[in-house]
Amino acid sequence: MNQGNEHHDHDEPHQHDLGLSHDLPTVLTRRRALGLLSGAGLAAALAACSSDGASSTAATGATTSSAATPTGSTSSAAAAVTEIPEETGGPFPADGSNGINVLTESGIVRSDITSSFGTGSGVAEGVPLTITMTVLDTANGAAPLEAAAVYLWHCDSEGRYSMYSDGVTEENYLRGVQETAADGTVTFTSIYPAAYSGRWPHVHFEVYPSLGDATTASGKLRTSQLALPEKASRLVYATGGYEQSVGNLAQTSLQSDMVFSDGYSLQLAKVTGDVESGMAATLNVPV
Repeated sequence: MNQGNEHHDHDEPHQHDLGLSHDLPTVLTRRRALGLLSGAGLAAALAACSSDGASSTAATGATTSSAATPTGSTSSAAAAVTEIPEETGGPFPADGSNGINVLTESGIVRSDITSSFGTGSGVAEGVPLTITMTVLDTANGAAPLEAAAVYLWHCDSEGRYSMYSDGVTEENYLRGVQETAADGTVTFTSIYPAAYSGRWPHVHFEVYPSLGDATTASGKLRTSQLALPEKASRLVYATGGYEQSVGNLAQTSLQSDMVFSDGYSLQLAKVTGDVESGMAATLNVPV
Protein backbone atom coordinates (compact mmCIF):
# COMPACT_ATOMS: atom_id res chain seq x y z
CA MET A 1 0.00 0.00 0.00
CA ASN A 2 1.41 3.36 -0.85
CA GLN A 3 1.98 6.13 1.62
CA GLY A 4 -0.93 8.21 0.47
CA ASN A 5 -3.41 5.42 1.04
CA GLU A 6 -2.02 4.58 4.46
CA HIS A 7 -2.32 8.14 5.65
CA HIS A 8 -5.79 8.31 4.16
CA ASP A 9 -6.85 5.21 6.10
CA HIS A 10 -5.68 6.55 9.40
CA ASP A 11 -6.63 10.17 8.88
CA GLU A 12 -10.30 9.25 8.51
CA PRO A 13 -11.98 9.54 11.95
CA HIS A 14 -13.71 6.16 11.63
CA GLN A 15 -10.48 4.41 10.77
CA HIS A 16 -7.95 6.14 13.00
CA ASP A 17 -6.87 3.78 15.75
CA LEU A 18 -8.47 5.23 18.41
CA GLY A 19 -9.39 8.85 17.86
CA LEU A 20 -9.26 11.31 20.74
CA SER A 21 -13.02 11.50 21.16
CA HIS A 22 -13.12 7.72 21.36
CA ASP A 23 -10.24 7.43 23.80
CA LEU A 24 -10.86 10.40 26.07
CA PRO A 25 -13.36 8.64 28.40
CA THR A 26 -10.94 5.75 28.87
CA VAL A 27 -7.99 8.06 29.49
CA LEU A 28 -9.93 10.17 31.98
CA THR A 29 -11.16 7.07 33.81
CA ARG A 30 -7.58 5.88 34.23
CA ARG A 31 -6.45 9.30 35.38
CA ARG A 32 -9.20 9.46 38.00
CA ALA A 33 -8.14 6.03 39.26
CA LEU A 34 -4.50 7.09 39.41
CA GLY A 35 -5.58 10.27 41.18
CA LEU A 36 -6.76 8.20 44.13
CA LEU A 37 -3.14 7.35 44.82
CA SER A 38 -0.66 9.95 45.98
CA GLY A 39 2.99 10.52 46.78
CA ALA A 40 4.89 7.44 47.81
CA GLY A 41 1.77 5.29 47.41
CA LEU A 42 1.60 6.00 43.69
CA ALA A 43 5.33 5.49 43.20
CA ALA A 44 5.24 2.22 45.10
CA ALA A 45 2.22 0.96 43.21
CA LEU A 46 3.70 1.74 39.82
CA ALA A 47 7.06 0.25 40.76
CA ALA A 48 5.48 -2.89 42.17
CA CYS A 49 3.07 -3.41 39.32
CA SER A 50 5.37 -2.77 36.37
CA SER A 51 5.44 -5.88 34.24
CA ASP A 52 9.16 -5.68 33.78
CA GLY A 53 10.22 -2.96 36.21
CA ALA A 54 10.63 -0.66 33.19
CA SER A 55 11.03 3.06 33.62
CA SER A 56 10.31 5.90 31.21
CA THR A 57 14.04 6.33 30.68
CA ALA A 58 14.48 2.67 29.83
CA ALA A 59 11.63 2.91 27.35
CA THR A 60 13.41 5.45 25.19
CA GLY A 61 17.03 4.73 25.89
CA ALA A 62 17.45 0.99 25.46
CA THR A 63 16.28 -1.87 23.29
CA THR A 64 15.55 -3.84 26.42
CA SER A 65 13.98 -2.37 29.50
CA SER A 66 15.36 -3.49 32.83
CA ALA A 67 13.51 -6.36 34.44
CA ALA A 68 13.44 -6.81 38.20
CA THR A 69 11.04 -9.74 37.83
CA PRO A 70 11.21 -11.75 34.57
CA THR A 71 7.99 -12.38 32.68
CA GLY A 72 6.45 -15.58 33.97
CA SER A 73 8.02 -15.31 37.42
CA THR A 74 5.73 -15.44 40.45
CA SER A 75 8.42 -14.81 43.06
CA SER A 76 6.71 -11.58 44.12
CA ALA A 77 2.94 -11.40 44.40
CA ALA A 78 3.25 -7.61 44.60
CA ALA A 79 4.35 -7.57 40.96
CA ALA A 80 0.76 -8.02 39.83
CA VAL A 81 -1.44 -6.48 42.52
CA THR A 82 -2.88 -3.92 40.11
CA GLU A 83 -4.69 -5.01 36.97
CA ILE A 84 -3.30 -3.92 33.64
CA PRO A 85 -5.18 -0.78 32.54
CA GLU A 86 -8.36 -1.12 30.55
CA GLU A 87 -8.05 0.46 27.10
CA THR A 88 -10.26 0.83 24.09
CA GLY A 89 -9.95 -1.86 21.45
CA GLY A 90 -10.03 0.83 18.79
CA PRO A 91 -12.08 0.67 15.61
CA PHE A 92 -10.43 -2.49 14.25
CA PRO A 93 -10.96 -5.27 16.85
CA ALA A 94 -12.92 -7.77 14.70
CA ASP A 95 -14.35 -9.19 17.92
CA GLY A 96 -17.98 -8.65 16.99
CA SER A 97 -18.26 -5.30 18.75
CA ASN A 98 -18.43 -3.38 15.46
CA GLY A 99 -20.02 -5.92 13.13
CA ILE A 100 -16.97 -7.97 12.09
CA ASN A 101 -16.20 -11.06 14.14
CA VAL A 102 -13.13 -13.19 13.47
CA LEU A 103 -13.26 -14.92 16.85
CA THR A 104 -15.95 -17.38 15.81
CA GLU A 105 -14.13 -18.43 12.64
CA SER A 106 -12.42 -21.80 12.38
CA GLY A 107 -8.68 -21.26 12.38
CA ILE A 108 -8.50 -18.29 14.74
CA VAL A 109 -6.92 -20.41 17.50
CA ARG A 110 -3.27 -20.37 16.50
CA SER A 111 0.17 -19.26 17.61
CA ASP A 112 1.61 -18.15 14.26
CA ILE A 113 -0.47 -15.17 13.11
CA THR A 114 1.70 -13.97 10.24
CA SER A 115 -0.55 -15.46 7.54
CA SER A 116 -4.27 -15.34 6.86
CA PHE A 117 -6.44 -18.42 7.29
CA GLY A 118 -9.67 -19.67 5.74
CA THR A 119 -10.33 -17.83 2.48
CA GLY A 120 -7.47 -15.39 3.03
CA SER A 121 -4.08 -16.06 1.48
CA GLY A 122 -1.99 -13.05 2.45
CA VAL A 123 1.19 -13.14 4.53
CA ALA A 124 2.31 -10.16 6.59
CA GLU A 125 5.89 -9.13 5.78
CA GLY A 126 8.21 -7.50 8.29
CA VAL A 127 10.81 -8.02 10.99
CA PRO A 128 9.87 -11.18 12.94
CA LEU A 129 8.45 -10.56 16.40
CA THR A 130 7.58 -13.16 19.02
CA ILE A 131 5.12 -11.89 21.62
CA THR A 132 4.87 -13.71 24.96
CA MET A 133 2.35 -12.67 27.58
CA THR A 134 1.97 -14.06 31.08
CA VAL A 135 -1.58 -13.70 32.39
CA LEU A 136 -1.68 -13.34 36.18
CA ASP A 137 -4.65 -13.66 38.54
CA THR A 138 -4.85 -10.63 40.84
CA ALA A 139 -7.55 -12.34 42.92
CA ASN A 140 -5.21 -15.24 43.68
CA GLY A 141 -1.97 -13.63 44.77
CA ALA A 142 -0.76 -12.94 41.23
CA ALA A 143 -0.63 -16.65 40.44
CA PRO A 144 -0.45 -17.66 36.77
CA LEU A 145 -3.92 -17.86 35.28
CA GLU A 146 -4.13 -21.23 33.52
CA ALA A 147 -6.66 -22.04 30.77
CA ALA A 148 -7.63 -18.43 30.16
CA ALA A 149 -7.36 -17.12 26.59
CA VAL A 150 -5.80 -14.13 24.86
CA TYR A 151 -6.96 -12.64 21.57
CA LEU A 152 -4.19 -10.53 20.05
CA TRP A 153 -4.15 -8.29 16.97
CA HIS A 154 -2.12 -5.44 15.48
CA CYS A 155 -1.38 -3.60 12.23
CA ASP A 156 1.09 -4.72 9.57
CA SER A 157 4.33 -3.05 8.47
CA GLU A 158 2.36 -0.50 6.44
CA GLY A 159 0.02 0.40 9.29
CA ARG A 160 -2.92 -1.55 7.86
CA TYR A 161 -5.36 -3.66 9.88
CA SER A 162 -6.56 -6.84 8.21
CA MET A 163 -10.31 -7.06 7.58
CA TYR A 164 -10.59 -3.23 7.64
CA SER A 165 -7.93 -1.31 5.74
CA ASP A 166 -7.88 -0.78 1.97
CA GLY A 167 -6.05 -3.60 0.25
CA VAL A 168 -6.37 -6.12 3.11
CA THR A 169 -10.11 -6.31 3.74
CA GLU A 170 -10.11 -9.94 2.52
CA GLU A 171 -7.22 -10.88 4.81
CA ASN A 172 -7.28 -11.82 8.51
CA TYR A 173 -3.57 -12.02 9.27
CA LEU A 174 -2.05 -10.65 12.48
CA ARG A 175 -5.01 -11.90 14.51
CA GLY A 176 -5.08 -14.97 16.71
CA VAL A 177 -6.21 -16.60 19.94
CA GLN A 178 -4.16 -18.72 22.34
CA GLU A 179 -5.04 -20.55 25.56
CA THR A 180 -2.77 -19.86 28.52
CA ALA A 181 -0.53 -22.70 29.71
CA ALA A 182 -0.06 -23.80 33.31
CA ASP A 183 2.42 -20.95 33.81
CA GLY A 184 -0.07 -18.41 32.44
CA THR A 185 1.82 -17.83 29.20
CA VAL A 186 0.71 -17.46 25.60
CA THR A 187 3.10 -16.95 22.69
CA PHE A 188 2.38 -15.50 19.26
CA THR A 189 4.68 -15.53 16.25
CA SER A 190 4.16 -12.30 14.34
CA ILE A 191 5.92 -9.31 12.79
CA TYR A 192 6.85 -5.97 14.28
CA PRO A 193 3.94 -3.55 13.75
CA ALA A 194 4.29 -0.16 12.09
CA ALA A 195 3.99 3.22 13.74
CA TYR A 196 1.21 5.02 11.95
CA SER A 197 0.14 8.64 12.20
CA GLY A 198 -0.98 9.62 15.67
CA ARG A 199 -0.07 6.43 17.54
CA TRP A 200 2.93 4.97 19.33
CA PRO A 201 3.87 1.40 18.21
CA HIS A 202 1.47 -0.93 19.98
CA VAL A 203 -0.30 -4.29 20.05
CA HIS A 204 -3.95 -4.81 21.03
CA PHE A 205 -5.20 -7.73 23.11
CA GLU A 206 -8.21 -9.03 25.01
CA VAL A 207 -8.22 -11.56 27.85
CA TYR A 208 -11.06 -14.06 28.23
CA PRO A 209 -11.84 -16.54 31.05
CA SER A 210 -11.47 -19.53 28.73
CA LEU A 211 -10.85 -20.56 25.15
CA GLY A 212 -14.57 -21.25 24.78
CA ASP A 213 -15.39 -17.72 25.88
CA ALA A 214 -12.84 -16.24 23.48
CA THR A 215 -14.11 -18.17 20.46
CA THR A 216 -17.67 -17.09 21.19
CA ALA A 217 -16.60 -13.51 21.95
CA SER A 218 -18.18 -13.55 25.40
CA GLY A 219 -17.21 -12.91 29.00
CA LYS A 220 -14.21 -10.69 28.24
CA LEU A 221 -12.09 -9.91 31.31
CA ARG A 222 -9.89 -7.12 29.98
CA THR A 223 -9.05 -5.12 26.85
CA SER A 224 -5.67 -3.43 26.80
CA GLN A 225 -2.65 -2.51 24.69
CA LEU A 226 1.04 -3.38 24.77
CA ALA A 227 3.53 -0.57 24.10
CA LEU A 228 6.80 -1.28 22.30
CA PRO A 229 10.00 0.52 23.43
CA GLU A 230 11.53 3.31 21.38
CA LYS A 231 15.01 1.95 20.71
CA ALA A 232 13.75 -1.40 19.46
CA SER A 233 11.23 0.41 17.24
CA ARG A 234 13.90 2.66 15.75
CA LEU A 235 16.07 -0.35 14.92
CA VAL A 236 13.16 -2.06 13.15
CA TYR A 237 12.02 1.06 11.31
CA ALA A 238 15.48 1.55 9.84
CA THR A 239 14.89 -1.59 7.75
CA GLY A 240 13.09 -1.86 4.42
CA GLY A 241 9.30 -1.83 4.42
CA TYR A 242 8.94 0.47 7.43
CA GLU A 243 9.85 3.77 5.77
CA GLN A 244 6.61 5.51 6.72
CA SER A 245 7.05 4.52 10.37
CA VAL A 246 10.21 6.60 10.73
CA GLY A 247 8.40 9.92 10.36
CA ASN A 248 5.33 8.75 12.25
CA LEU A 249 7.41 7.67 15.25
CA ALA A 250 9.17 11.04 15.27
CA GLN A 251 5.82 12.83 15.56
CA THR A 252 4.67 11.19 18.79
CA SER A 253 5.98 9.75 22.05
CA LEU A 254 4.78 7.56 24.88
CA GLN A 255 4.15 10.74 26.84
CA SER A 256 1.96 12.25 24.12
CA ASP A 257 0.26 9.12 22.79
CA MET A 258 -3.49 9.30 23.38
CA VAL A 259 -3.52 5.91 25.11
CA PHE A 260 -0.21 5.73 26.97
CA SER A 261 0.17 9.40 27.95
CA ASP A 262 -1.47 8.88 31.36
CA GLY A 263 0.92 6.08 32.34
CA TYR A 264 2.44 3.13 30.54
CA SER A 265 4.67 1.31 33.03
CA LEU A 266 2.27 -1.65 33.23
CA GLN A 267 2.00 -1.87 29.45
CA LEU A 268 5.58 -1.36 28.30
CA ALA A 269 6.97 -4.63 26.96
CA LYS A 270 10.54 -5.79 27.34
CA VAL A 271 12.01 -6.33 23.86
CA THR A 272 15.17 -8.26 23.09
CA GLY A 273 16.81 -9.55 19.91
CA ASP A 274 17.81 -7.92 16.65
CA VAL A 275 16.39 -7.25 13.20
CA GLU A 276 18.33 -10.09 11.58
CA SER A 277 17.23 -12.94 13.84
CA GLY A 278 14.02 -11.32 15.04
CA MET A 279 12.73 -9.52 18.10
CA ALA A 280 11.02 -10.94 21.20
CA ALA A 281 8.57 -8.98 23.34
CA THR A 282 7.42 -10.06 26.82
CA LEU A 283 4.79 -8.59 29.13
CA ASN A 284 3.04 -9.57 32.35
CA VAL A 285 -0.75 -9.14 32.14
CA PRO A 286 -2.40 -9.04 35.58
CA VAL A 287 -6.19 -9.29 35.38
